[in-house]
Amino acid sequence: MIKQIKLTEIILYVSDQARSARFYQDIFRMPPDLNVPGMTEFNLSDQCKLGLMPDKGIAKILGDKMPHPTNGKGIPRCELYLYVDDVKFEYENALKCGATLISPPANRDWGDSVCYFSDPDGHIIAFATKCQ
Repeated sequence: MIKQIKLTEIILYVSDQARSARFYQDIFRMPPDLNVPGMTEFNLSDQCKLGLMPDKGIAKILGDKMPHPTNGKGIPRCELYLYVDDVKFEYENALKCGATLISPPANRDWGDSVCYFSDPDGHIIAFATKCQ
């Protein structure tokens, strides 16, 4: 284990920061903890944050060393796998929030009951709980 890691922040590159901030605010049922031009953050737990950064912002940092993030539109580039207390509740909430359904709740081979959605940029969101 790397003892120097104190906090994990997962940053998604998004095409429209305001739209994604509203989407995740609805999905998480809480406002962002930071919402400034160039970065939105949600504290998901004491050790984990979700950040939303505009494609054009990270493109400035990446320069010509990596492909521009907009070249990956429609390609699943990551998955947020979130353990929750009630998969059915999160499933219904995600549908209400306009998330795109990928797979309804089902018991999976690895011992979790999971449903899958995508956000407006195609990032995959999974809500899971251990099967009983």
